[in-house]
Amino acid sequence: MKTKKLNIKFYQNIAKVFYAIAKSDNHINLHEINALKQVVKDKWLMIDETFDVFGTDTAYQIEVVFDWLYSKNATTNDCFSDFIEYYYNHPYFFTDDVKHLILETSNLIANAFKGKNKSELLILNKLEIELN
Repeated sequence: MKTKKLNIKFYQNIAKVFYAIAKSDNHINLHEINALKQVVKDKWLMIDETFDVFGTDTAYQIEVVFDWLYSKNATTNDCFSDFIEYYYNHPYFFTDDVKHLILETSNLIANAFKGKNKSELLILNKLEIELN
């Protein structure tokens, strides 16, 4: 799935929504982090061919920013709100395929540790409403 050339800001904001999903129950489990890293490798690296100044695929910004948000103990609400604001300000990046991949990735993260809990279901529902 190739799409319009994406940029670092796009991937940084994608990381925020994935962090918000993982953090929605106020705890991020190693299984959630591993699920994120696997789906970045398996799916996100394939959606475009954008690289940073070091020659690294910009999709890896998802992992970098997720780790940074984790180290800063960022809040679910702030990250989710930042993503939604970016989404509405840059609709041209969000093709149906990209939106589907966001939802797929979010569900994989939420299912990674003992299935989805109430907090994860609520934020996943909010995300699905916003993307549709």
